[in-house]
Amino acid sequence: MNEPKVLFKSITAVARRNGGCRGSETYRRLAVQVIRGRWFSLFASFLIMAGAGATYLFGIYSKDIKTTLGYDQTTLNLIGFFKDLGANIGVISGLIAEVTPTWCLLLIGAAVNFTGYFMIWLSVTHRLPQPRIWQMCLYMCIAANAQNFENTGVLVTTLRNFPENRGVVLGLLKGFTGLSGAIMAQIYLAVYGDDSKALILLIAWLPAALSVVFVYTIREINDVKTKPSNELRVFYHFLYISIVLALFIMGITIAQKLVTFSPVAYAGSSTAVCFLLFSPLFISIKQELAILKNTNQESIIVSEVETQNLDHEQDEEQEHSKPSCFEYIFLNKPERGEDYSILQALLSTDMMILYVATFCGLGTSFTAVDNLGQIGESLGYPRKSISTFVSLLSIWNYFGRIFAGFVSEHLLVTYKFPRPLMMTLVLLLSCMGHLLIAFPFTGSVYIASIIIGFSFGAQLPLLFAIVSELFGLKHFTTLFNCAQLGSPLGSYVLNVRVTGPMYDREAMKVLERRGLDRSVVKELVCIGKQCYRRSFMVLAGVCCFGALATLFLVARTREFYNGDVYSKFREEKEMRKTQDSSL
Repeated sequence: MNEPKVLFKSITAVARRNGGCRGSETYRRLAVQVIRGRWFSLFASFLIMAGAGATYLFGIYSKDIKTTLGYDQTTLNLIGFFKDLGANIGVISGLIAEVTPTWCLLLIGAAVNFTGYFMIWLSVTHRLPQPRIWQMCLYMCIAANAQNFENTGVLVTTLRNFPENRGVVLGLLKGFTGLSGAIMAQIYLAVYGDDSKALILLIAWLPAALSVVFVYTIREINDVKTKPSNELRVFYHFLYISIVLALFIMGITIAQKLVTFSPVAYAGSSTAVCFLLFSPLFISIKQELAILKNTNQESIIVSEVETQNLDHEQDEEQEHSKPSCFEYIFLNKPERGEDYSILQALLSTDMMILYVATFCGLGTSFTAVDNLGQIGESLGYPRKSISTFVSLLSIWNYFGRIFAGFVSEHLLVTYKFPRPLMMTLVLLLSCMGHLLIAFPFTGSVYIASIIIGFSFGAQLPLLFAIVSELFGLKHFTTLFNCAQLGSPLGSYVLNVRVTGPMYDREAMKVLERRGLDRSVVKELVCIGKQCYRRSFMVLAGVCCFGALATLFLVARTREFYNGDVYSKFREEKEMRKTQDSSL
């Protein structure tokens, strides 16, 4: 970690060459360049995304909701469904993003996040009268929906800032989201101890605070100074730091399982996690310093992208020929990779296949994540092990996102390996994780947490990259949110209608064998391997069907992925360079 020392020497050297007042002017201009630059914007994006994964912590505090409010598993799964519904109904944030700047999205997301989770915390700690079930569902839906505003604002803006490395960018950003649960788990252990109710309070204020602090930092920045190859090298530096962070958290998680940590030890591990989380800042400063050097200390103008004007000009070009609505939507579609309209994309066969894939893949993954706490309980694992499951799932969720971003990008560019085929392989891997829960053995839930976390994490970056590649970036804010609509439906059917009732029936059988009925117990609990066997066999079958559906998309897009997916963006960048040189 010599990055800070190298930076200091570089900045000092530049200042000395300018001498005296000009040296102090260099410091000032560097500070302005860093704050206004797209690399600092990328660093801020990492921090916001690192706080945007609060929904993955549901497995830790769901037991508190179930116990303090006296719910059965079906009711808890219903609340879990509304969490998934809120987390995946991003159409509202997408449409708002079409007409408002990014800072507006981040402020709305911060307000929604704090309101939802704070109301849940007040309910669980009995600071409010016990809410009705529909109220808890509403609170959870509101809280989870906040991440859509953060995702939309950060993902879309960063993709437009780095369009030629979108797979890598998506993998990094969603990777930090995957680590979010493990990061916040370490912070909550250091700040609140083993009080899982206080975790709800933490995820109420911390993500909201991050969005507010960087509200004006996340914006579209048109920079043609850095070559894509140089950008990729920088992204790999970010990758190395994030891998170190993930491995450190995994090591700490294992150590906390084997050894009893004192409050000081928790504080020390949390401090180390925060240091690694902020380490990308040094790389961002270094990149902005390089830009300052390359421009020979002349004033740097960072131009904002005139997206609305560009869209307006494109709309004017389309007004010359006005086909019928039916022809425009179904017959006169652009080539794959060009900018589709919202209706053209949503009603296309390719998008329908993605709906099926998200219903099967994300629907089964959300079901597994939401039931992870009760799965561990039913198999006799202690509460401390259940926290380990959640941390392992979060860490390997990160590795899945990084894999989907960096590896799929490398395979696509080098070998023309289509991303839909990568999605097929990921869904088949997820089937194996579900079967490990259906047919458990000693320690199998640890393995299942790793497999399901990895496959779950890989699905979203692949989905977003596929949407951006097939339908263009013009309406990406709306389209990538629409592409996720199959997942809340899958979560409702598979979690609320299948898994929850099956669990409760098995729990009732246990009560009947004891000669008891439902009225004599406050909490309906099932213990044994049979509790989740049938339901997870169903999940494995559904996930396998989703993998077969994506093979159909592989066949449909074979010619497109055999070509140059990024040629359009290279041409646009060359045009901007030509325009800049002529001014």
